[in-house]
Amino acid sequence: MRYFCAAVLAALFFVLGPVSGALAQDITLRSRDGGVELTGTLLGFDGEFYRLRTQYGELTVDGSGVFCEGVGCPSLTDYVADLSISGSATIGTVLMPALIESFALRTGLSAVREDLDPALFQYKLTDTKSGKLVGRFAFRVSNTDEGFADLLGDDADIVMALREIRRSEVALAREAGLGDLLHPNRSRVLALDAMVPIVAPINPVDAISPTDLSRILSGNLVNWRELGGPDAPVTVHLRDAGSGLSQGVEDRLLTPARSELRAEVIRHSTNAELATAIARDPFGIGLASFSEIGNAKPLGLTGPCGFQLRAARRSIKTEDFPLTAPMFLYLPARRLPALAREFLTFTRSPPAQIVIRRAGFVDQAPEEVPVDLQGNRFTNAILVAEGEGGLDELRRMTRTLSEMRRLTTSFRFEAGSSRLDAQSRSNVQQLARSLESGAYDGRKLVFVGFSDGQGPAQSNMAIARKRAETVRRAVLEAAETADTNQVEILTEAFGEAMPMACDNSAWGRQVNRRVEVWLK
Repeated sequence: MRYFCAAVLAALFFVLGPVSGALAQDITLRSRDGGVELTGTLLGFDGEFYRLRTQYGELTVDGSGVFCEGVGCPSLTDYVADLSISGSATIGTVLMPALIESFALRTGLSAVREDLDPALFQYKLTDTKSGKLVGRFAFRVSNTDEGFADLLGDDADIVMALREIRRSEVALAREAGLGDLLHPNRSRVLALDAMVPIVAPINPVDAISPTDLSRILSGNLVNWRELGGPDAPVTVHLRDAGSGLSQGVEDRLLTPARSELRAEVIRHSTNAELATAIARDPFGIGLASFSEIGNAKPLGLTGPCGFQLRAARRSIKTEDFPLTAPMFLYLPARRLPALAREFLTFTRSPPAQIVIRRAGFVDQAPEEVPVDLQGNRFTNAILVAEGEGGLDELRRMTRTLSEMRRLTTSFRFEAGSSRLDAQSRSNVQQLARSLESGAYDGRKLVFVGFSDGQGPAQSNMAIARKRAETVRRAVLEAAETADTNQVEILTEAFGEAMPMACDNSAWGRQVNRRVEVWLK
């Protein structure tokens, strides 16, 4: 009896995933000595733990300590791990299937896809030696909004999202007993994408400022002549309103400008349709996924100072391109089946990063970039160096970094906040795991802080150094098992010495405020 009660209490810290309607039946769990029994509606079973709705509330019980009685009891010997995934078609159509097939190949499983309808399919995972079915991963591909709706309706275990979860969704999830989806363990960045402004190849415009892009989206800039193009009206193309990509455009470009999207927008249901429409529209402009630009022409992002940033694999990975869009998986506070947990672990592995790149997205595998391959970054630093103090700082930075390599793992903060942004929070975990594995043993790792150019240089230097210390502390706290005696971990700061974008706009200042990682 005591064993059963202890098992119940200990298991309250775990939550299981949703189950099909066939399993939502009353069962009785009886302790092995027969002294205690618990009756309720079976909500989930992951091969190890039962989740029940009882008169005492929702409870989770360790299956090793009980017998299950009732027609709804799952099989312990022929258990099949069921996982339901819903949300972004951009993630679900190509990337997730590629990852599942690679995962199966590396774990001795065969993965057979079954298409149920255009938006529904599942993978049946079978042990290649025994021929036994061990898992069913079901997908519903639509958009980010639908993914969160399915999660809140208990119809999905995992959400595929092209934007961060919104406050209203966080509140609804908490009310539904799904936990705090803002917690670091409740989301992960699967891969990286970007929102890239595109036009037709015959359009003479080659770059645009985020400010002008916002003006176009809000309807305050309506003629290409204002951008050096033809005397013709601007046509705006976007993905459908429920798409995470389209919502990300509004969140990143319109909300900060306190503007609303213009009424005349041509919507497209897929990324491919959007790119094709833009390529054919000589006066059109759209925000496309970096993974699917098609025959359209991508525009660079620029500003009055002349600095220009273009979407490329490396600039997206470092988040130097300001419209980088992380691709999220959101997981509620539920204990997923062991097979599902193994798959999620695989998505962060080096082989998975190769799959991500082959699928056309930007992976998160860190790369070391020597100084001579860092584009015009040092040129920008020379251009903004002013006075003897500025030149001295430039020389100090050059001496310090010239013999080192920049890691593509960078860190940035949310606008007006000391909280790291979503991609950077994921980077903390990634760098921590690298330290734990000994990837940088015997080397020097330096967190280098940079700031925007607003305000006194001395204050900017202090802010940059504080940011570097904040990131260093966060990484070391996450790297619990790392032997820090094997790697020299330092901080440095160069303030406003190396800007990435113009300081005369909010987006430019945001890009310039960063912490980079350099290695020797």
